[in-house]
Amino acid sequence: MAQTSFSSMLPSRLQFLLPNKYRTYPDPIVPVVRLSGPIGAVMPLRAGLAMASVAPLLERAFSVPGAKAVALVINSPGGSAAQSHLIFKRIRAFAEEKKLPVIAFVEDAAASGGYMIACAADEIYADPASIVGSIGVVSASFGFHELIERIGIERRVHTAGKSKAMLDPFRPENPDDVVRLKGLQRQIHQVFEDLVRDRRGEKLNDSYDDLFSGAFWVGAEALDLGLIDGLGDIRTILRQRFGEKVQFRMIEPARSPLLGRLFGRRSLGQSSLIDPGEIVGALEERAAWARLGL
Repeated sequence: MAQTSFSSMLPSRLQFLLPNKYRTYPDPIVPVVRLSGPIGAVMPLRAGLAMASVAPLLERAFSVPGAKAVALVINSPGGSAAQSHLIFKRIRAFAEEKKLPVIAFVEDAAASGGYMIACAADEIYADPASIVGSIGVVSASFGFHELIERIGIERRVHTAGKSKAMLDPFRPENPDDVVRLKGLQRQIHQVFEDLVRDRRGEKLNDSYDDLFSGAFWVGAEALDLGLIDGLGDIRTILRQRFGEKVQFRMIEPARSPLLGRLFGRRSLGQSSLIDPGEIVGALEERAAWARLGL
């Protein structure tokens, strides 16, 4: 009894010093995980989302003692379908295991894979100017075969398996390859559509023909379509839900030392800090956001 009384005298920020059974949490706690950037594109100097980097944050968030819910702040134009689905499934697994509701809040965008991740939440909120949706699959590349012919370069490719060099950008496009690609895209698109229907259920406005066309909408339109549950920001919504004294517990990724971030990718004899891979990655990220007009 004395121990219980003692625990109630400690401020919530010091409750972690006590064993779990003696802790008390007078104010509601909501762990917050920020999921920002393209999905499947993670490099040392450029933020992104992948299962390997997100899973530890989710585990910490769902393990916060006294948590009333877990909040996801999402700002992503999409990316890898597989990584999006893996993150979605991990969120649902933790939510069911810990019996905690999940509430998602969209910032600039939850588009394509970003919206797939948002669907892991029990409720989705967005700003009126947020971009939401893009329930589709895209594959983009370039064709360089005429360029290399013009400058006198001969492309040599040897494969075991007739489809191994499918969609090689340095060779003329093969119609059979395009048919194969579109078949794969249809299967992935169906997985995405089934997931949205399962999670959003009767909230969806199926009378709108373009719902699964890959189109995207601003927050107010997304609300009418049933893609989200309301308009608002994390602070306002969670204070309405859990009271003015609700505590936000930010779950931050571990940061490597500054020198390690600057020099970690340099190999012996490499004199420049500029990584061509980072440049290409940055251009791809910019293109992903540009498809949403952002």
